[in-house]
Amino acid sequence: MKFGELIPLIGALLNFSLAIFVLFQNPRSAVSRAYFLLGASFAIWNYGTFWLFRIPDGPEYYDEALYWARFLQFGVIFIPISLCHVSFLVAQIRIPWWVTLSAYSFHALLFLSNFTKFFLAGVKNVGYAWYSVAGNGFWILSVIFSLVWVSVAVLVRHRRSLPPLAKRRLTPLLFAQSAIALFGCNDILPILGIYYYPFTASLKPPHGVAVYPFGSMAAIFYGVIVGYSVLQYQLLDVRVTLNRSTAKAVRVLFIFLTGLCALFVFWLIRPADFTYYAFFAGLATLMIGAVCAAVLFPRLFGESSEMVERHILGDTFEYQDQVRKFIETITWYGDFTALFNDLHELFLRVFQLDSYYLILRNETSQVFELARCHPPQAPKTFPDLRPQSAIFRYFDWDKHEYLPLAEGDLYTRRTQLAQQARADVAAFQSRFAFPLASEGEVFGFLLVGNKTSEQFTANDISLFITLVKSLSLIVNQIRLRTQVQQAAELDLLGKMSRGMAHDLNNLLTPVWTLLQLSTETGGESLDDELLPVALRNVATMRAYIKEALFFSENLRPDLQLGRLDLVVGQAAALAKASRKKEVEVIADTPGEALVEMDEVLIQRLIANLISNSIDASPQGSQIRVQLERLSKTDAGREWWRVRVIDHGEGIPKENLNRILTPYFTTKNRGDENRGFGLGLAICRKIVNLHGGQLAISSQPRKGTTVQFDLPNRQAKATAPAVEKATA
Repeated sequence: MKFGELIPLIGALLNFSLAIFVLFQNPRSAVSRAYFLLGASFAIWNYGTFWLFRIPDGPEYYDEALYWARFLQFGVIFIPISLCHVSFLVAQIRIPWWVTLSAYSFHALLFLSNFTKFFLAGVKNVGYAWYSVAGNGFWILSVIFSLVWVSVAVLVRHRRSLPPLAKRRLTPLLFAQSAIALFGCNDILPILGIYYYPFTASLKPPHGVAVYPFGSMAAIFYGVIVGYSVLQYQLLDVRVTLNRSTAKAVRVLFIFLTGLCALFVFWLIRPADFTYYAFFAGLATLMIGAVCAAVLFPRLFGESSEMVERHILGDTFEYQDQVRKFIETITWYGDFTALFNDLHELFLRVFQLDSYYLILRNETSQVFELARCHPPQAPKTFPDLRPQSAIFRYFDWDKHEYLPLAEGDLYTRRTQLAQQARADVAAFQSRFAFPLASEGEVFGFLLVGNKTSEQFTANDISLFITLVKSLSLIVNQIRLRTQVQQAAELDLLGKMSRGMAHDLNNLLTPVWTLLQLSTETGGESLDDELLPVALRNVATMRAYIKEALFFSENLRPDLQLGRLDLVVGQAAALAKASRKKEVEVIADTPGEALVEMDEVLIQRLIANLISNSIDASPQGSQIRVQLERLSKTDAGREWWRVRVIDHGEGIPKENLNRILTPYFTTKNRGDENRGFGLGLAICRKIVNLHGGQLAISSQPRKGTTVQFDLPNRQAKATAPAVEKATA
């Protein structure tokens, strides 16, 4: 047996064993069934590769090699669709049943075509192994194989929307899937007739560096990562509890596989220097050392090594490590929704609690409310919980850190205050109560029920105490940030109110004067100069109020698929027709640009930007409106950029950061050209309603460029897959 044959053989055994394990742990789960198909496909692919390595060269072995080549392709055919299916299920993206059925039916047709020369034209020995020779059907599969990159993009996009704890859980799978996509495409090259990497002839004359099937090693890596994710994070809806003996076996197996991969790398570098005896002697030595280190000397390498080991293995019987990791990252949270969602998952999947209640004091009403719980309940308040209640007096922060709620608890059964405190929360039927406090003042409680798997230990209580202290800090920080934001909004509201009052007072002055004169003269004669001013000011006030109402409303745009290039052209044409200054407006559009948008709002947005550019531009200058397609960076979506470029007076540096602030304006006040300071703020709001971004760059006396980016379709929001007790 060649050393290279061991790589696909181990990959086949590992992936098939893991696929069986995942399926039997949770056979009703859709993601478990999809992963079983994926793991079985990997195993068939690896096992077929093993035999193609093993069969000797020679025409008498052609038929046998062709048999195993077709066997191998049975697995390869279903890898793209099953990998995509698993990714969509992990990302919780729903696919219509008919799409899934159609995709699998098409791959089933490819499966049947594998029995014919349409799929494989034959096999060829390239020196170190037999390889399939692609037929027309395999060229179709090679195009479909690009779906593996779609699966990577789906996970990348899903990871961006996850809270910190869930992001860390998905990262290993994302790396493993990227390796499968990269090395899987590498393994297709020889089948398509590419036996040497292009542009490598100078590195290794005369042909270049030979293409080697690294996909089997990537499959081993993928299996190890999925096993890690299943044991550590229950990624595929598989919940596993290991005893210490099984955990040691997993530890030894992990060290063995790591050493095996390292030996394969050294063999690839200098295969001539390896013998069977040296290879297997090194492997046996590694195995003996791993067993001794895991069983006899588990702490041989000190505390730092143990931390690395826990980070890699994450033995599920030591679930405390997962809680500690959550506590370390708890300061990353910036809002209650993400924090409470991850807490919910920690309580149910790690601690395995049957119930919990998180009660917090409302900062406005000072009444305690149910913030989150399991099982879910309707929102409710607890007016009986007051600072004078026994449970508050019990939780003096310097004396008690938790309260056992069981009647027979030896720790508190003789304490009258504890019995009274227990009566305050008896309705929750919980096991322990922990206080959330800041500077000695209790502002909330965490009440936890029983564990579904085992009894509480002293270590559990210690973990809860540490968790609740960290939770108290982050809740206070989030509330403080909210208060600062509200104060900033109130300050802005005050500035806006003062600006509106000043503007409306100036506009009303000539109207009031006209009405006074009309009253004194009995309406017989009106001031011919004052009347046009009053009428113009009334029209200005109406426009002012209309813009203020638009800015304050929480609009829902009427999103329809339309042509952005036509909207840009219409806005430019409208600006040309209504301009009060000799300024040339040029629209530069590349062609058809289909975008999901509210055409009325987008046309108003572009018209506002062009109007601002006209006001800032000198006579005879030019304004250019450009539309361009951006490089595709978002899976499934394209982005378009609109630029409005003028060569006017520009914006001073000190005003550039304030120009988007509502009611900030640099235009003259008191005449028909005066500004309200709402134009650019409205533009930004329209862009935000379409899921885009707006940016401004300017240089004094050189001009200004305002640009905004819009996606061609709107992202679909997904609700968190956890129960919520409160709105």
